[in-house]
Amino acid sequence: MFKKLRITIIVATFISFLCQSCESFVEIESPTNKMVTETVFSNKETATAAVNGIYNELYNADFSSGYINSVTVVAGMSPDTFETTSSTDERYGPFQKNEISPGETPDATTNFRLWSSAYNIIYKCNSVIEGLYDNSNFSVETIRLLEGQVRFVRAFTYFYLVNLYGDVPLILTTDYRINASIERQAKEKIWNQIATDLDAALILLEDQVTYKDNERTNANLYVVQALRARVYLYNKNWKLAEEISSKVINQTSLYQIMDDINKISLMNNKEAIWQITPLGGIGGGVYFTYTYEGYFFRGINSSQIKLSEEFIKSFSHNDKRLTNWIGYNEEKNFYYPYKYKDGNSWQNVSEYSVVLRLAEQYLIRAEARAQQGNLIEAIQDIDVIRRRAGVDLISNTNPTISQKDLIKAIMDERKKEFFSEWGHRWLDLKRTGTATKTLSSLKPKWEETDIYYPIPNEERAKNPKLTQNDGY
Repeated sequence: MFKKLRITIIVATFISFLCQSCESFVEIESPTNKMVTETVFSNKETATAAVNGIYNELYNADFSSGYINSVTVVAGMSPDTFETTSSTDERYGPFQKNEISPGETPDATTNFRLWSSAYNIIYKCNSVIEGLYDNSNFSVETIRLLEGQVRFVRAFTYFYLVNLYGDVPLILTTDYRINASIERQAKEKIWNQIATDLDAALILLEDQVTYKDNERTNANLYVVQALRARVYLYNKNWKLAEEISSKVINQTSLYQIMDDINKISLMNNKEAIWQITPLGGIGGGVYFTYTYEGYFFRGINSSQIKLSEEFIKSFSHNDKRLTNWIGYNEEKNFYYPYKYKDGNSWQNVSEYSVVLRLAEQYLIRAEARAQQGNLIEAIQDIDVIRRRAGVDLISNTNPTISQKDLIKAIMDERKKEFFSEWGHRWLDLKRTGTATKTLSSLKPKWEETDIYYPIPNEERAKNPKLTQNDGY
């Protein structure tokens, strides 16, 4: 018991120092910080606890929490899915109108916290990688396991930064002298780093094919493959997107499409590839046992965001996603996401935040196959998702569908399947070059430059070498 308490104290102190270091790269490292770092990376238990601490921090970090400043909420406002319930909303209204301020407004604060929390996670990953490097305290197996996981988390975090902001600083060290004046790098270089980290993680975790204690909250080989397949899709490498997604789909002993559509958010369910546990967060001295998505999106708890009427109308009346994943607030007359059923219970954890799930792999493979002209098998993949949703199968209603129409159907399926999950719709519109065509008629002030969020002024004040995105 005392040993576990000591490990907890050491790691908590380590994470605390990391948080302080992230806030200001220009502060000189203190001797105490160095001592704590050396202690953390002196044995397997404390180093493992530090990596688990990063996973837990994903629940607390603004960008990944599913709460008010998260990718899920903010990037849901930017396309045609979410709307504010108030025309004067200053936090989310600018994201809906694609008129975000770089600084000194509520929306700018949200944008800054999204940005800075992502870089805080990256900084922590860098610290672990540095602590493991050439460290004789660990076996090769331990280094491979821990480094593979943090490289995955770093790639995952950069994935959202490059998609939301375009060119961003590429920070791969904890050295404040470098980080304090680092310039933005071309998005192609960021994508290359994402690929480098994921490919390294695939090698480092090649023997990690199960989940520790059946908890789907840490990265294994298939978690990395799932994100790698997505990155290949975004980079239009259709062949490898199909190949890697198939590797995940073929792990039928681990992953299955849930027949009951209401179970996709349950902790450690068969459709989940990777989840974030709410048990990593502490509020008021008590461990949270519900997801922030469940708490935030429940209509009784939040009156700031609703699902747009056009989005609701896009569902057929018999679509199970309409009847099971969408709630209605009768008092305030709006629809809200209801994928997460638990919004406020205590000491009764039943749901984890969904990050990667099998349904995405089927739609990645469907799109990759359609882009290569393999329409028959692409139809089979999209029909897996449509069958679960209870809607007509394309193989029955339109088996001779054209390539263009099939790709359009896949994108529509992604819109319905992944709403209120990690900004999929916003990122899909941008990567396919259809944002302007889709949104210009819905957003009076839409401009092509709106596809990227502004670089926060607060960050630019710290580092004058940071340039601003066009249009801001």
